[in-house]
Amino acid sequence: MKTERIQIYLITLLSAALVIAAAFAGHFLLRDTDAGKVLKVGFIYVGDTITGYTNNFVHAQEAIEKQFDGQVEIITKFNVAESLGDGALQELVDAGCELIFTTSFGYSESAKKFAEKYPQIQFCQATGINANEEPVLRNYHTFMGEIYQGRYIAGVVAGMKLQELIENGEITPEQAKIGYVGAYPYAEVISGYTAFFLGVRSVTPSAVMTVKYTDSWENYLLEKKCAQELIREGCVIISQHSDTSGPAVACEETDRSQVVYYVSYNESMSDVAPTTYLTGSKINWKPYMTGAVQAVLSGRSIESVVAGTVNGNDLGAGFEEGWVQMLEINDFTAAEGTRDCVEKLIREFQKGKIQVFQGEYTGVNPYDPSDVIDLRGGFQENETSSAPAFCYILDDVITVE
Repeated sequence: MKTERIQIYLITLLSAALVIAAAFAGHFLLRDTDAGKVLKVGFIYVGDTITGYTNNFVHAQEAIEKQFDGQVEIITKFNVAESLGDGALQELVDAGCELIFTTSFGYSESAKKFAEKYPQIQFCQATGINANEEPVLRNYHTFMGEIYQGRYIAGVVAGMKLQELIENGEITPEQAKIGYVGAYPYAEVISGYTAFFLGVRSVTPSAVMTVKYTDSWENYLLEKKCAQELIREGCVIISQHSDTSGPAVACEETDRSQVVYYVSYNESMSDVAPTTYLTGSKINWKPYMTGAVQAVLSGRSIESVVAGTVNGNDLGAGFEEGWVQMLEINDFTAAEGTRDCVEKLIREFQKGKIQVFQGEYTGVNPYDPSDVIDLRGGFQENETSSAPAFCYILDDVITVE
């Protein structure tokens, strides 16, 4: 009997060992299967690589392909009008994408609607403002770089050039006039050109600015025409928040007898406007987008993986996390000392030492004349959201035509 009990015990022990081994084998088999799985990542673009705005996102897409080689499959939809986002989103869903990036503000409503319909897919909306609005969805996220920081530094560069022109007797302080080509009167655009202007004013206190809207993100001829009109009105520096090289070309084609310089956005225009381009700034989308892919691959929340300021399902950052970058400086046109000044300002932003929206200014919300602001008390941009919130036209110093 004792022998039989031992045999039964051994058989039971062996059976248990086999069950445990099978379980471990299955576990590792599943891990190997998951490790070999390819994540399908979709991108919806409002333009194509011809425009700097879309091209910056494509750089992030390429960084994903390089960093996660063999782990991801990229599916892109270019030149999708914001009103046609639903169709492109459905195509990416049907293609099996588990992570979808929508890269223009106008896709926000469609992207959130699809996120609610497909909770197993992660949707990341660039420049959006609705992630923390009801319904709040675990799979819908918004993100944007704190570009006002780059705009401000670009404005300082422009102000240094204006000051040089004044000191050299090429213009008077009263002629320190800036022209700005904006796409739409959105907070994103208003915040950007105000930060730029305040950067200019930190160096040249007599500067004023005129803004013209195109009511389009991408209209080369209209952007160029607006810039030409601003130049004819006496603007000596032109900048923009629109997506084509039209304003840069307008500056470069201006008769050499008239002083005019140019500050870009999203991409350097040194090749298009070599004798007038000064510098520019852009959002670097790589930190967020590569981090989002890493989060999905590892089964973690995006906001727990990507470094930045988290507000619910919204995430943003500036120079401190590499989300904002300055474009190349044209030493041929920029004022002496520009490069050192830019490097110093970047370090100060990284340490949180610069308050941009502050000074002896008042402003009015163009959508609500009863909403006014006094900047003597300051305004902290991106305090509660990654998308810009400053939406006031500064009295007496900024004119919108």
